Amino acid sequence: MSDRRTAFLERLPLLGDRPVLRYALAIAVSVGACIVRSALDAWFPPGFPFLTFFPAVIVSAFLLGRGPGTVAAGLCGLMAWYYFIPPFQSFAIVGSTAVALGFYAAVVTVDIALVHWMQHANQAVRLERERNQALATGSARLAARNELLFQELQHRVSNNIQMVGAVLSLHRRGLDDARARSALDDAAARIGLIGRIQRQLYDIDGKDIDLTAFIRALVDDLAAADGRTGVRYTLTVDPAVALAADARIPFALILAEAVANAMEHGFAGRETGTVTVDVGRTAREIVLSIADDGAGLPNGFDVAASTSLGLTIVRALARQLDGQFAVRAAPGGGTISSLTFVPAQIAAIADAG
Repeated sequence: MSDRRTAFLERLPLLGDRPVLRYALAIAVSVGACIVRSALDAWFPPGFPFLTFFPAVIVSAFLLGRGPGTVAAGLCGLMAWYYFIPPFQSFAIVGSTAVALGFYAAVVTVDIALVHWMQHANQAVRLERERNQALATGSARLAARNELLFQELQHRVSNNIQMVGAVLSLHRRGLDDARARSALDDAAARIGLIGRIQRQLYDIDGKDIDLTAFIRALVDDLAAADGRTGVRYTLTVDPAVALAADARIPFALILAEAVANAMEHGFAGRETGTVTVDVGRTAREIVLSIADDGAGLPNGFDVAASTSLGLTIVRALARQLDGQFAVRAAPGGGTISSLTFVPAQIAAIADAG
């Protein structure tokens, strides 16, 4: 009911596209007010010539607008003056007549002005709401278009990444050298991993990712690729850990490489084992730890001197995060790989200080 009443008020004055009818109705209302005043004349005490004319002027201005209201005010004033102000049926002016007409003119002027200002304010509100609705509709369409373009961009990027992996696989088929074939296999696998990470990490709204769900999906993906059902994976993620957008892919690639190394080297020749992934933080740093209970490190292993392609990439990615990557023997057997870095926002505060 309130909405319908508001909508009606905002449409006033009525018949805006039919001015002749508006003025005709104002005249009819004025004449009707005169007829009612005449019919009730015997019931009214002396001195109230405008009693039915005030409502006629207000109704005309309210429903039909300032122009018809002004016409009704003039016509009602003339009829009241002629029929109901002594000397009757005359436009003669005496002292009391001038006072009555002046009072009438002042009252109807104020009434018409107030009604006009109210209607003007209602129309301004309506126009503003329509403009906001149009902007909201336009924004929704723009958002939908941006989402479509973003999804198309993501699709094309993923396709391009897959194409690069396919090209590497084609080149691999033409090679006889086992080391070259292995290198291309590794490169194709890493490119495919980048494509999967890229699809999961980026959101059109720029929302923070669910880090636990993302790491779980990544580890499950790596486990499925490995194929050994006897290896168990445990995951712990501190809810306080958040990654900046530009840190997500390096972080994910380092995690993936460490888990892959645990599978490939720690559990070589084995069908069972445990890989523990832990993501936590100290007061300043984010700490990623990947531990396995596998065969452990070879004697004299030095991660900084390793020429492994995977570890070379990991060290480069760690430097990109301004962090440190380390590999050490676990106390109870096995290997622990760890990444430690300061989040970008804390680093920025430190640099500013």
